[in-house]
Amino acid sequence: MEEGNGSDMENTALEQLLPDMVAWRRHLHMHPELSYQEKETSAYVAARLAEFGIEVKRSSAGFGLTGILKGDKPGKTVVLRADMDALNITEENGSEYASQNSGVMHACGHDGHTAMLLAAASYYSTRRDSLKGELRFLFQPAEEICPGGAKDMIAEGVLEGADAVYGLHLWTPLPLGTIGSAPGPLMASADEFFIDITGKGGHGGIPHRTVDSIVAAAALVTQLQTIVSRNVDPLQPAVLSVGTIQGGSAQNIIAERCRITGTVRAFDEETRYLIRRRIEEMAVSVAAVYGAEANVDYLMGYPPLVNDEAEFNRFFRVAPEALGDSVNVIRMEKIMPAEDFAYYVKEIPGCFIFVGAGNPDKNAVYPHHHSKFDFDEDAMLHGAKLLVALAESCLNE
Repeated sequence: MEEGNGSDMENTALEQLLPDMVAWRRHLHMHPELSYQEKETSAYVAARLAEFGIEVKRSSAGFGLTGILKGDKPGKTVVLRADMDALNITEENGSEYASQNSGVMHACGHDGHTAMLLAAASYYSTRRDSLKGELRFLFQPAEEICPGGAKDMIAEGVLEGADAVYGLHLWTPLPLGTIGSAPGPLMASADEFFIDITGKGGHGGIPHRTVDSIVAAAALVTQLQTIVSRNVDPLQPAVLSVGTIQGGSAQNIIAERCRITGTVRAFDEETRYLIRRRIEEMAVSVAAVYGAEANVDYLMGYPPLVNDEAEFNRFFRVAPEALGDSVNVIRMEKIMPAEDFAYYVKEIPGCFIFVGAGNPDKNAVYPHHHSKFDFDEDAMLHGAKLLVALAESCLNE
C-alpha cells in the first residue's frame, strides 16, 4: 500500500474516533480526581483498554497503568504517555460537562490527554496483525504534585527495553491548528524553597531588646533577587520568585519567626544547583547580619525537560505529513512551566509536544489552572493523529 493511501486511511479511522474522544474526555472532566487519588479514573481507563482487548498492567505504587499491545511482527518498543490527575480548583465555566466533584477540576487538559491516548490504543487494537514491535500506552498519575508519578512508574520498569517515548500537552496559549516543540531544553526544572528565620520576639515599642525576624526576612527577599541578575550566566535563562512571606501575629509585637517560600526555574543542572547553593548561603549570612538564624528546606522538583534532538526532528518531519497543510508546525521557544515527563526523556530518547487548543470562538481562552479553563476538543484529533504518526515512524524505520 502506498504511504499516501495508508495515511488517508489512518486519518479516516482516527476522525471516526473523535466522538469517542469527546465522550471519554467529558466523562473524565465530570469526574476529576486529585494527584495520587485517581482510583476511579484509572478504573475507567482500564475498562476501556479491556474493551479494546489490550493487556493492562497496573502500577503498585499508585493508580497508574499501562496498556500493552504486542504486534504479530518483531520490532521496536514505543511508549506513549498521558497524565490523568486533576487540580484542587473549583470549576466556574458552567459547561454541561462541568466537574461534579466539588473543589476538583481538570483545569490543565489531562482529561484530553487521556482521551487522546485511549484513541491511539483503540486505533492500534484493530491493527495488531500489521503492528511491528510493541506499544505501551502509559497512563500516569500525579503529574501536578512533586515528586510526581513518573519516577515510580519508571522504577517499576515501564521503560525497560523501550526505544522511544512521546508525550503531548494540549495548550491553549497556542491556537487550534498550531503544534510545536523544540530540540533540547523545552521546559524548566521546578524547585521549591522554604526558609524559616528565627529571631527574638518582643514588644514593638522596645525593639532594641529583640531580633526582628521580619526585618531580616525583608532584607533576604531583596538579596535573593540578585542571584539571577548577578550570579547566573546571563545567557542561561532562570527565574527565582518569592511567593510568600509570613510572620507576626499583631501590629505591636516583633515577630520571633518568619517564613519565606518560593520557586526556582532553570534549564540546565549547573544553573539549577548554583541557585540552590546561593540561596542556602545567602539565607544564613543575611540572617546572621541581623542576629537571626535561618534554616533552609530545599525541595528539588522536576528536572528540566530536554527533548532528544533526533526525536524532535522526527516530530518536525512527520507532523506535517500526518496533519496536513491546515496545521502549522512550529519550533517553540523554551517555557518556564515544568513537567515530570522530563524523567522519561532522561532515560530514553523522546519528545514532548504542545498541541494548540485555544479558540476564542469556543471560549477556550483562559490559561491553564484557571477556574474557567477549557480547550477546543477538535485539538484532540490533532493529538491522536500525531501520536499514531510518531509511533508509526519509529516502529517502521
